[in-house]
Amino acid sequence: MDQPCRSACPIACTLDLVGDRWTLIVVRDMMFFGKERFEEFLASPEEISTNILTSRLRQLEAAGLVERKLYSTRPRRTSYHLTETGKSLRPVLKTIAVWGLRHLEQTRTPEQF
Repeated sequence: MDQPCRSACPIACTLDLVGDRWTLIVVRDMMFFGKERFEEFLASPEEISTNILTSRLRQLEAAGLVERKLYSTRPRRTSYHLTETGKSLRPVLKTIAVWGLRHLEQTRTPEQF
């Protein structure tokens, strides 16, 4: 992680890493929708901006949750993949989804969950 945690609390430290409004959306797209390429993330219905997406992918890579792989040299293109640490967020995302389905009327389950 680029910045130190604000305290030793595991909840606070985890939120420092993935607690903004975009990071878990990027992880969700990789985990449940198989997205790997920058353009695919931009096509998500939440409409993340390019600068925020770049920032979140770099942050996730620095934290060891995502790895970047070169898939084309001309032009230079990379894809993004969850590491085992990133994949270990699956139960967290599923729990958040279940909570949302139970308590937020406007939510629904995507087919891929």
